[in-house]
Amino acid sequence: MKALPRRPRAARRPSGIRHAREDRLFYLINGTLMTLLFIIVVYPLIYIVSSSFSDANEVLAGRVWLLPRKPSLEGYQAVFEFRQLWVGYGNTAFYTVFGTVYNLLMTMLVAYPLSRRDFVGRSLLMFLFAFTMFFQGGLIPTYLLIRSLGLLDTRAVMIVPWAIVVINVIITRTFLEANVPNELYEAAWVDGASNTRMLWAIVVPVSGPIIAVITLFYAVMHWNQFFNALIYLRDEKLVPLQIVLREILIMNSSAAIDDLMADITEEQLLQMTKREYLQALIQFALIVVATVPVLVAYPFVQKYFVRGVMIGAIKG
Repeated sequence: MKALPRRPRAARRPSGIRHAREDRLFYLINGTLMTLLFIIVVYPLIYIVSSSFSDANEVLAGRVWLLPRKPSLEGYQAVFEFRQLWVGYGNTAFYTVFGTVYNLLMTMLVAYPLSRRDFVGRSLLMFLFAFTMFFQGGLIPTYLLIRSLGLLDTRAVMIVPWAIVVINVIITRTFLEANVPNELYEAAWVDGASNTRMLWAIVVPVSGPIIAVITLFYAVMHWNQFFNALIYLRDEKLVPLQIVLREILIMNSSAAIDDLMADITEEQLLQMTKREYLQALIQFALIVVATVPVLVAYPFVQKYFVRGVMIGAIKG
């Protein structure tokens, strides 16, 4: 029996490209700087989370620097016992969901005509939108306008007046210009499609990355909403989470000051010290409570950032 011929060995992959000395020096410096930046960004987050799960005495003594010491949930227990916190969570979820949907709808409705090269007057409209980025009415005129519209102390005041963010419109418009060719619009127009049909049947299906990105932008904006609620809301049943967290911090601070002003017994001094320790834990726990939902949502849209933001910002 004739032996089968041996299969030729796979050709060895050529060795790696030799980098010049200047390139190796560049990579070394770049890697070092990126590592330092990574540590600078990540370490405060690790420290806050570790401190929120540590014993108050360890935190105040400065013995927490990386991992939790004497793990404790005392700070979270104090935060979640505050009933208004759940009201704030519910309000923030309401503002975030409905506000983001509203912003997304309005942004697409504005960006679509501005992306059409055959839209008469799009340069003038784009100039007017961009003008508002640099010159605004100011706080007092805005407050008077919202009061005249009857929006004070309503849920609508947290959503309706803030329909679009101009920079998000610019990014979305640029993304549509780069990804939806004009020939596609012309073919759809020949087939009898209206602008509404083209928007929902052509533009929206190819705009997944930019929709994901601006959804995250608007959701984070609503989740961190603080100033507008402070100015336009008085009813405690309507305030968002950020206002509730501020009240928790103020309550603990003012309680400590009241104790200092009063005659202090040994037992009161012990309670005051314990409250002071607890306040330190509450600060870290509040930061975690307010930021975890956003950090959890971010990885789901992170993969769209390169396509969405980069393509949308190239010609912005």
